[in-house]
Amino acid sequence: MKIAAGTALSLVLACAMASAQSQPGTSKPAVENGSKVQIEYTLTLDHGQRQIIRGLEKAVEGMHAGEEKKVVVKAADAYGEANPAAVAEVPKERIPSTALTVGTELLAQGSSGQTRTVRVKEIKEQTVVLDMNHPLAGTDLTFAVKVLSVEPPAKEGRRGDAAVAGPATHLSP
Repeated sequence: MKIAAGTALSLVLACAMASAQSQPGTSKPAVENGSKVQIEYTLTLDHGQRQIIRGLEKAVEGMHAGEEKKVVVKAADAYGEANPAAVAEVPKERIPSTALTVGTELLAQGSSGQTRTVRVKEIKEQTVVLDMNHPLAGTDLTFAVKVLSVEPPAKEGRRGDAAVAGPATHLSP
């Protein structure tokens, strides 16, 4: 059976980010000298339900159990291009003193209560500039994909969000 809209599938994904950068102040691995961060996941999801990035969803369409391939997803089909206008300047006193380092990730709460990750982009005398882009915005992603299983659509409807086992994180030269 091939992957098509509604099919239930299980995938093993390894993702390499050639343009990944170190994230000071976080537990993310530092990447230097052209190294790539490789993150491995096993996912179980319903195809066509926007549970994975658009470019990857398009790339696995038609694959079958046991099939493997390398997929390059351009930034526009992953987390979008970085938007230089997606910044906010806030008073310095609103940022914890321990987070006053460029690259620090913080959770910000919007007016309707939703939270999102933002990064300290610049520290000025009285204010802090926060980058609100997704951390992978503007980044092309390379995936090694292996399809573990493909099953017919569930008769009772969708099972919900993608189930994730992992991640395991590795550095590769």
